[in-house]
Amino acid sequence: MSLQERVYSVLLVSAASRFNGALEPLLPASLYSPVLIVSSVSAAKQALAQRTFDFVLVHSPLPDDQGLRFAAGVSASSSSAVLVLVRAEFYEEVYYKMRESGVFLLPRPLSRPSLERALHWMASARERLRRLEKKSLSMEEKMAEIRLVNRAKWLLIQHLGLDEAQAHRHLEKQAMDLCITKRQAAETVIQEYS
Repeated sequence: MSLQERVYSVLLVSAASRFNGALEPLLPASLYSPVLIVSSVSAAKQALAQRTFDFVLVHSPLPDDQGLRFAAGVSASSSSAVLVLVRAEFYEEVYYKMRESGVFLLPRPLSRPSLERALHWMASARERLRRLEKKSLSMEEKMAEIRLVNRAKWLLIQHLGLDEAQAHRHLEKQAMDLCITKRQAAETVIQEYS
């Protein structure tokens, strides 16, 4: 899927109905869907418990919290791109607290072009996180395969009296002879000797 076809899900955490109304035209359904608007941190936590979102926008302060710890927590525990909008007079102070959390920060009031740019930054960050997720899953799959092959080698050592190098060659030869992957050969050995 090309980036032009990508649709991002958005969680907007904001109690400012005027801001929410002004943001709506910047989030067309062709690019951003679904867009869920909640007015508190507790409602945002409930929404995140039900599904993940590509973007999380926090319009600080909120009725039940500033939203800063929430934003940092979402950034640390998920692959969502997170943006916090804070009053201009607090921007510097909040920036130094939040800069290590990976949260984007913008002072308000802000212009429409600034918010559009921020949405583009968030899309870039989300795509980068998406690639890292794929790489991480690939590494996890490789580690699972290594554990499986090691378990099969251990069983071959135990039941056939082979050393580790011989057990490894046995799995490779079985995979080549049967035109299967080394993982499949390991699974066959595990089934046979377990």
